[in-house]
Amino acid sequence: MQVDTVFEALSSGPRRRMLASLSDAGLTTSDLAQRFGVSAATTSRHLSVLENAGLVTSERRGQFVFYRLNRDNLVNTLTGFAFELCPAGRPLKRESRNLGKRGRASLSNAHALNAAPVVCPMYEQVPSHP
Repeated sequence: MQVDTVFEALSSGPRRRMLASLSDAGLTTSDLAQRFGVSAATTSRHLSVLENAGLVTSERRGQFVFYRLNRDNLVNTLTGFAFELCPAGRPLKRESRNLGKRGRASLSNAHALNAAPVVCPMYEQVPSHP
């Protein structure tokens, strides 16, 4: 399961620090190894776990491979997990799926019916629609 893979990748402090470093710029294995004072082999193993989880992407530029944070996958995975924890999450996901099936025309009707924000006890108020 994708969520399990992501959380396994995030369970390591060094990998989380690498993700933070990759959030602003593409860096090579050597850049990260030097930054964190570990070997290139250790860094490469961490990057492999992050890439397998879909949290980083790699791009070859000449003889170097640059790694960068894959924000969309990280955000989507964590948001999906949060919705599973939130009691309001399942109905919201079901409503979203149904709206997608019926098309955009029903969005205004659904918005009128659900204009009040949904409150999840674990989080602040979350608007039911954008």
